[in-house]
Amino acid sequence: MRHIIALLACAVLLAVPSAYAQDGAAPLVSAVPISAAQVKLSYAPIVKKVAPSVVNIYTKRVVTGRAGNPFIGDPFFAPFFGNMAPIRKRVEQSLGSGVIVDASGLIVTNAHVIKDAQQIVAVLSNGHEYPAKSVLVDEPSDLGLLRIDAGGTPLPVAKLAPSDSLEVGDIVLAIGNPFGVGQTVTSGIISALARSNTNVNDFDFFIQTDAAINPGNSGGPLVAMDGTVIGINSAIYSRNGGSLGIGFAVPSDMVMAVIAAEKSGQVSKRGVLRPWLGFTSQNVTADIGASIGLEKAVGALVADIAADGPADKAGLQRGDIITALDDREIRDADELKFRIATLPMGSKITMHIHRDDKDQTLEFTATPPPEKPTRDPVTLQDQSILKGATVINVSPAVIEEMGIKSQDDGVVVFSVLDGSPAARIGLQAGDGIIAIGDRRVSDTRKLQALIKDAASSQRWVLTIRRDGRDQTIILR
Repeated sequence: MRHIIALLACAVLLAVPSAYAQDGAAPLVSAVPISAAQVKLSYAPIVKKVAPSVVNIYTKRVVTGRAGNPFIGDPFFAPFFGNMAPIRKRVEQSLGSGVIVDASGLIVTNAHVIKDAQQIVAVLSNGHEYPAKSVLVDEPSDLGLLRIDAGGTPLPVAKLAPSDSLEVGDIVLAIGNPFGVGQTVTSGIISALARSNTNVNDFDFFIQTDAAINPGNSGGPLVAMDGTVIGINSAIYSRNGGSLGIGFAVPSDMVMAVIAAEKSGQVSKRGVLRPWLGFTSQNVTADIGASIGLEKAVGALVADIAADGPADKAGLQRGDIITALDDREIRDADELKFRIATLPMGSKITMHIHRDDKDQTLEFTATPPPEKPTRDPVTLQDQSILKGATVINVSPAVIEEMGIKSQDDGVVVFSVLDGSPAARIGLQAGDGIIAIGDRRVSDTRKLQALIKDAASSQRWVLTIRRDGRDQTIILR
């Protein structure tokens, strides 16, 4: 409401000349509002345009967990120690929001709203309910796609628009189903663009808004004043679960990239198959910028380059500062990662870099991550605590597929057989096996040799990496 009042005041001030002039000039003619349009400012036309395409999403999933263990709440320790507590199953119901973006019944929402759901129902603003089928769950971006079959009934569709033209201060609306009370519209402004350091998803690049967003709003649209969808509301910063005026939306650029990837079949185990350019980068600090003569500390500093990857072949070098990708300025490493993730596979890219006090351009082609070294899968059969685990070698393709963090070589667990010794010690798919004792695991064959050497041991010392964290466990 404060924004409505502020805008109304501005409208009146602009429309009604002052009765006083400055410096003794002739007085201006005063006037009063003469129509409803002059005294009323409303977002109703925008809401009427977009709200019919916004849906409430209800899901059911069976959750299996263990109770009564002090480690049950710890994401790392729980799998290793939770086996001492009884298993309990319960049906978990959740709610969220979504928006129809295609006449075929395609709905965009958040991945966390629909992940692992056994039953999904989408309810339109007119009350019609449709069973929904999960089409894609892209965990890295926290975006999900659903499809409903309206049986030939025309569906209202919202239009997606690029978010690049947005500016801090622009007015936006958030539409969703907070706390399950029903469709609700809140207003606010764009508080920040390219917001990072949120740890909400893998790309950490968000539109920040102060429009009230609460639990249940997840997956609903963030709407610009022309009635287009420029983001999908995903998360909030909160101390108690309620809105504090700090909400985050996934930019529409990522939304459109996910939809395009699904249509073209460029999907992987975790969602969308994204390009790999073969380098890593970090932010440019003020000290780094000053040392190389940059006027301001912006861009992404190339930290490492994979041998024979696209970046290496294109001539990128360690220490280069990436300043733009095509015609889009790159402010930091998070934005660079985001922009690369939205590129269509096979597209041509012009990268602008700063090297040796000169600006240069390099040409790339967006290519899938390679599987080098080969996976060389091995299902461990020896009589050891790792029996029942299938392990594979780590490669860029495996990192992308399994969402591995902070591990670019060695082996990773691909799957674990239920009830096996590996399952009983809590090993999970995606875990890296870093070392046995003080001997590092370089590949699947090395792991087999180390297991064979330790076969007669009564004490196993394993170093496991999960979500980028190493933990050494001792088993007897």
